[in-house]
Amino acid sequence: MARRAEFAVLAATLACAPVPPALAAERPLISIAQGRLGDAVIALGRQTGTSIGMSDQSLAGLPVPAVGGRMSVGAALDRMLRRTGARAERIDATSWRIVRTASPSRPAPPPPRADPAPLPDLPQPDIIVTASKRDIPLSRYAGMVELVEGAALTGGEAAAGTAALLGRVASLSSTHVGSGRNKLFIRAIADSGFSGPTQATTGQYLGDMRLNYAAPDPDLRLYDVGGVEVLEGPQGTLYGAGSLGGILRVVPNAPNLGIASGQVSAGLTAVQHGDMGGDIAGVVNLPIVAEKLTLRAVAYGVREGGYIDDRRRSRRDVNDTRIGGGRAALRFAPDADWTIDVSTLYQRTDGDDAQYASRDVGRLARASSVAQPYSADYILANLRVERQWDDLRLVSSSGYVRHAIAESYDATQPGDVPALFRQRNRIDIISIENRLIRDLDNGLGWIIGAAYLESRSDIRRSLTYYGDAPGFASTFPGIAFTGPGIPATATGVRNRVTEATLFGEASFEPAKGLIATLGGRLTHNRLSGRAMDPTMLLSSADLARAQAQADARETIFLPSIALLSDAIPGLTFYARYQQGFRPGGLAVDDQHVQRFRNDRIATLEIGLRRGRPGIDSLAFSANVGWTDWRDIQADLTDRLGLPTTANIGDGRIYTIEARVVGRPLPALTLDGSIIYNDSRLSQPASFLRTLKYGGQSLALPNVAAWGGRAAFDYRLAWGDTVQLRLSGSARYVGKSRLGIGPVLGNVQGDYVDTSLSAAWRRGPVELSLTLTNLFDSTGNRFALGTPFDLKAGFYTPLRPRTLRLGMDFAF
Repeated sequence: MARRAEFAVLAATLACAPVPPALAAERPLISIAQGRLGDAVIALGRQTGTSIGMSDQSLAGLPVPAVGGRMSVGAALDRMLRRTGARAERIDATSWRIVRTASPSRPAPPPPRADPAPLPDLPQPDIIVTASKRDIPLSRYAGMVELVEGAALTGGEAAAGTAALLGRVASLSSTHVGSGRNKLFIRAIADSGFSGPTQATTGQYLGDMRLNYAAPDPDLRLYDVGGVEVLEGPQGTLYGAGSLGGILRVVPNAPNLGIASGQVSAGLTAVQHGDMGGDIAGVVNLPIVAEKLTLRAVAYGVREGGYIDDRRRSRRDVNDTRIGGGRAALRFAPDADWTIDVSTLYQRTDGDDAQYASRDVGRLARASSVAQPYSADYILANLRVERQWDDLRLVSSSGYVRHAIAESYDATQPGDVPALFRQRNRIDIISIENRLIRDLDNGLGWIIGAAYLESRSDIRRSLTYYGDAPGFASTFPGIAFTGPGIPATATGVRNRVTEATLFGEASFEPAKGLIATLGGRLTHNRLSGRAMDPTMLLSSADLARAQAQADARETIFLPSIALLSDAIPGLTFYARYQQGFRPGGLAVDDQHVQRFRNDRIATLEIGLRRGRPGIDSLAFSANVGWTDWRDIQADLTDRLGLPTTANIGDGRIYTIEARVVGRPLPALTLDGSIIYNDSRLSQPASFLRTLKYGGQSLALPNVAAWGGRAAFDYRLAWGDTVQLRLSGSARYVGKSRLGIGPVLGNVQGDYVDTSLSAAWRRGPVELSLTLTNLFDSTGNRFALGTPFDLKAGFYTPLRPRTLRLGMDFAF
């Protein structure tokens, strides 16, 4: 009987554990309520992915205290078993057995009946929002959040990078200039589709390390990640500048201190109307000193086959893209309370040509005078140190990022010789953050911290013409052309921003069922900017005046307040107010250098939530928000077609969104979401005040008024080794406009993107088949071809129907 009881508890723990065993040697956030030992070990197994058995079924009824905080499995068991007369024995890296000690300090309860009833199937623990920096349970987080589990991402989605997240999160949108060049937006907080010196509206993070500042999405491949969290903004209190729309945080799998493991993933893709492609990746986890020092590394290479033909140059499938890179992390845990992680990342993206087409030429074709290649180099290094004292945590994260993006655009003018515009933006970021956190399992607690960030962006530009063009120079006055094929320097800019910050947030319970959260962030900024390689049209006086204006200091306070009630069992109601901002800088406009001011945003939202998506039989959330956006920064084009930046005025945004996730069958999950945005430039800047569309005020660019997603996931298992998974999704992206004004007012969007996949796993091997764009739709993901010809019928089509055959092998 005892052996059967041990097996029953062990099997229940294995069946319910949602976390891979590779996480067992870490110190995850543990939240165990006071109660019976049998219930507690099942919950602990679920939260940590460990197998915990018992030598004697009578131990299951022992009372145990609540255990919470970040700690190892062994530490949690030690705290749980104090004064119970039982102890935990470790079997291997992921297995434990609880046995009775000889001299219990507390009398054991009466023995169970001869035929004990089975342990109840307890509900799984709450989902934890780690991007809150306080590890708040989802049921007590005041705001809209989307969590994408790393285990839910297929090999094809990991190879696709950010594109996979766009298909899963309805509130997330993007431009589609090309991998490594796109700008991400959350909800309707979007400025423009061009890449200039403005800071991004969406903050992106890898763990605790900031990925971007005045640069586009680096579009990192999503191999070996534990999950992705998308928090809607503003998130000014915890994340500071550049979190106007929200936060996208990728959580990599941490090194496992206990076991050696690895995985290989490979796929072959065929693009209808296009070229072949493929992807390959490998992950390895190598303990160097058992339970003390471990190295985890991932390397990958991806080739995305092109599908755009260039008729003028007689080239097929010109937009091939290659991405290669990797990550490495070294974890040192000298004892149960300290964790030190040193990590680095590199990724290189090379695109042979732009991915837009022209309606005047053909469905997937255009006629360009020159090739428009681009590249992106991304390097990151990070040191993270964590110290744990029961429910107190100290986290220190320091790092460096270098991001270099080289772009080119066809600058050929009608009736003129071929010409090419090149722009190179190099961004260097140094960031340091130290924070002290008190984590409580009920969502209460506090955080205080200090941070320093320095960002420098150097944008250099040049123009080159090919052929005999005596009139070409008059089109671009002030640029010193010396001959065909020789790049002529255009004015660039350098912007430098330093931020010194103090921040804090605290949650308390003034009444039962009511949680109040107060926070604030005090930031002192120093801004400086100067023109680089100024043209002859820029006088010394103009340059001195612009640079003096750009050299400024600002002190900004961002408050936040939230109220949450869970007084009604199973339902959470919340209201939240928060602010965010972006610093200003220097920009070039029609061969003039001028400063653009910082912009500021404030959002008030109310919402409700029920259940946990993918866990409960029914879960839903809904949110209504109002946003006031002042002095909006936007990247535009000047009279010559050169990218520039300006403050376009004040705007307001209304947002309504909802999501429903149901499990009508244990093996079937249905997921549906919808979002509506009403954005208006309510007080346009003076140079835009005469612009109207059909008598209506101007809409903010790049975010559709309507969007939605529907998906299903069906899983079957035969025994412990064979699994079958079927999944599919359809996402609708409504109409939006490229930018502000009649020239930039091109309509884009209004398409449906679809996918269907099947995966069969037997033991360590998985075979998968994925089909995207099932109906081979064309759509228009982005209405920009080249900024030097905004009147042509350019559009960016969906990737045509694509089939991927993949294989994964774990060891």
